[in-house]
Amino acid sequence: MTTAIHLAKPEDQPRLLTLIAAFHAEYGIERSDDQRSAALMPLLQGSPLGAAWVFGPSKAPTGYTIITFGWSMEMGGLDAFVDELFIRPSVRKRGIASEVLMAISSSLADVGVKALHVQTDRSDDATQRLYTRAHFKLRDRYSLMTRML
Repeated sequence: MTTAIHLAKPEDQPRLLTLIAAFHAEYGIERSDDQRSAALMPLLQGSPLGAAWVFGPSKAPTGYTIITFGWSMEMGGLDAFVDELFIRPSVRKRGIASEVLMAISSSLADVGVKALHVQTDRSDDATQRLYTRAHFKLRDRYSLMTRML
């Protein structure tokens, strides 16, 4: 692997929050800095419900991903979702995201995760191609539905 990647720790919070804010701005996700920090800190402190990875140089990371965990009878046990994946615009289209997805998928499989899921905008062909290259397959019978609580 040519891209440095590490499991994020509490000391990564400032740089990670900057990247998350950039992702949220790009996708129109309205959250305050305090809300982002409150959602992130449990992951950095070892919550079993998810994890964050940072990649690129440690002083100026090029991106991050957040993976959350669940359980699926259909999938045969532990499954996971790519909650967020962000690469700085200036370094996109260099294969970083594909490399990260392949490495994380391998690591997750090694610890017993049975499936990794992702949701994408139906009209975002570039992102769908990225995930297809990383061996994700569209499940035609399924639509993600959400109830906000």
